[in-house]
Amino acid sequence: MTKKILIVDDEPHLRTLIQQTLEELEDEGVELITATNGEEAIAAIREEQPCLVFLDVMMPKKNGFDVCNEVKNELGLRHIHIVLLTAKGQEFDRARGQEVGADLYMTKPFDPDALVAKARAVLGLPA
Repeated sequence: MTKKILIVDDEPHLRTLIQQTLEELEDEGVELITATNGEEAIAAIREEQPCLVFLDVMMPKKNGFDVCNEVKNELGLRHIHIVLLTAKGQEFDRARGQEVGADLYMTKPFDPDALVAKARAVLGLPA
């Protein structure tokens, strides 16, 4: 079974940056998938069943908190690891992320090495 990572961000340059940051994992059999908004994210999660989702919080159609809540609580896909990526680093936002079931909350700008390390750990790949 192919290990998949879904990257969800409405800003094309950020989506590309995250994709480029993680592309070294493709050599180890990981498939990178992208979505541009919350609705696309839900559809991709249902169809592709990724192991890991890097999810922007502020997006059109459905924000990251709502997507995370739907995946973890309504669809019951608790095995999917969700990392919320956001420019909003306030404690209120972190608490909301925990409330909806996010596995991790990272603020932008993020450390590319931390992103790769997190992906490796979740997917069980060597560091």
